[in-house]
Amino acid sequence: MWSPLPRWLTIDLMLRFTMKRRLARAPNPAAVRENFERESEKLPLPADARFEQASVPAGGGAPMPALWAWRGEAAEERVLLYLHGGAYFAGSPNTHRAVAALMAGAIGGRALVPDYRLAPEHPFPAALDDALAAYRYLLEQGVEPGRIAVAGDSAGGGLVFALLLKLEAEGLPPPAAVAAFSPWSDLTEDAPSLRRNAWRDPMLPAHRFREVTEFYLQGHDPKDPLASPAFGRFRNPPPALILACRDEILADDATAMAETLTAAGGEVALDWARRLPHAWPVFAGLLPEADESLARAGAFLAERMRRDGE
Repeated sequence: MWSPLPRWLTIDLMLRFTMKRRLARAPNPAAVRENFERESEKLPLPADARFEQASVPAGGGAPMPALWAWRGEAAEERVLLYLHGGAYFAGSPNTHRAVAALMAGAIGGRALVPDYRLAPEHPFPAALDDALAAYRYLLEQGVEPGRIAVAGDSAGGGLVFALLLKLEAEGLPPPAAVAAFSPWSDLTEDAPSLRRNAWRDPMLPAHRFREVTEFYLQGHDPKDPLASPAFGRFRNPPPALILACRDEILADDATAMAETLTAAGGEVALDWARRLPHAWPVFAGLLPEADESLARAGAFLAERMRRDGE
């Protein structure tokens, strides 16, 4: 008698034969964006999730749309800035509203998800500038830095650490802590895991790495730390939690980022998984390991927000 497949294997096969193939064959960014938006509707929302549209001032230009997400009774003074993934050319607050609401609930506060500008229409450093604008907005609204955490997945995870470098350069106070799920922190083609895990990764087609990177960089130096924060020189980084899978093509990005932060004297927790897809916490509600990882990330951030906010 056949026994049911493990949930992780079901997700693995689904991604391998649907999303990975679509990403490998997508003719343009618009096709990926459309598919991303459509597939995100399948992610379950917690019954008590609440959402509210927001508008963030963005450097003298048009205001940037954003989304507030929370669960039940949320403490307004505790805020998570969530930076969505999508390789800098796809994704939106809508695609990541479920994970944002769940993370907000885990810290007992609210999450702000900025609709940062996407490449190739808006190349580097547009996404970083918009992330900075969102962080400034929180400070201007009176949220204490010790009550702010920053988190993101994939490109959004890399953007988390680029934002920390930008905050240092601007002389702005850092958040209490950060968390990154499968961060894309090295936009060069030098990471061995790009080749080592090309087949193992059930989600990302490694052969399109250069093309996707060029959408964002458009000739800019990939070793610029504001694009590839794994090459950054941090002065005093806040505590960081990095979750990554040893089977994904960005595995070495997680290692490099953790090593960079540790060398700067930062408190870093690097948690490894196996047999899970890239940025698996976004599959919360579908994958038990995703639920566990979000709980872990929420506890990490909440503890440091309490510590720093006291």
